[in-house]
Amino acid sequence: MRIAVTGSIATDHLMTFPGRFADQLVADQLHTVSLSFLVDNLDVRRGGVGANIAFGMGQLGTRPILVGAAGFDFDEYRGWLERHGVDTDSVRISETLHTARFVCTTDSDHNQIGSFYTGAMSEARLIELKAVSDRVGGLDLVLIGADDPEGMLRHTEECRSRAIPFAADFSQQIARMNGDEIRILLDGATYLFSNEYEKGLIESKTGWSDAEILAKVGTRVTTLGSRGVRIERVGEDPIEVGCAEEERKADPTGVGDAFRAGFLSGLAWGVSLERAAQVGCMLATLVIETVGTQEYQLRRGHFMDRFTKAYGHDAAAEVQGHLG
Repeated sequence: MRIAVTGSIATDHLMTFPGRFADQLVADQLHTVSLSFLVDNLDVRRGGVGANIAFGMGQLGTRPILVGAAGFDFDEYRGWLERHGVDTDSVRISETLHTARFVCTTDSDHNQIGSFYTGAMSEARLIELKAVSDRVGGLDLVLIGADDPEGMLRHTEECRSRAIPFAADFSQQIARMNGDEIRILLDGATYLFSNEYEKGLIESKTGWSDAEILAKVGTRVTTLGSRGVRIERVGEDPIEVGCAEEERKADPTGVGDAFRAGFLSGLAWGVSLERAAQVGCMLATLVIETVGTQEYQLRRGHFMDRFTKAYGHDAAAEVQGHLG
């Protein structure tokens, strides 16, 4: 099963200021702020929802096709993804712009000052999925993840016109989208991904009820935080899968991306929706135990031991033969 993952490709530059921002602000001079903070640490992390999901699928051995736009500074990141099983040949490289970047400074009170540079991500709207499909011999599913909004709309419309099954996954972009845009992006989706809060926001912005949305998509997948995930299809009982037990909780960033990576890998293997969700929840647990969205290691034996403990021997037997 050939799965293309569209979505943002970015790097995070995270810094720590040992003092308090509040101590540096003069109340009657806020209209002319000019400050520079001497920071103690700089942590550069690879990210972007498209790259995060593709990385997880690569770890599981499913060789996803990453589709997105990056800058002329992408070479090192490309090498990292390729080493971890991701096909990056369909990433568009901008001739003039840097890869999207989030720059953030956190003070001792955990307040943050950050900026997001869109950069090359804005060129995702120029990517033609037909060229991707022709290169790999056809696409069985396209995940349309958070990216340049115009790019998301174009990918969705192209999937419809070319009869390519697609999964709608608005993620961070849902806040800036209006009801009309969300209706376009989800109508006819084979899968609709969201967390529980986003689920309510989708219904509020579109004016469609839960039942109406479910009738417009094949399968609705809603992550429930620490309670796991719920999968719904018209005329069928919901499937609920709990989370695997955590060894520690280090950083929740990227947990949703990891779930999607595991779930899509399960689809690629041809296992049931329940098994796919279990793989997603297990991978998400590895991510929450690690600082950084692509810093975890998937060791086959360790993964299967924990998967068996969480979901039983029968589930493990179905999954084990597929795990790369």
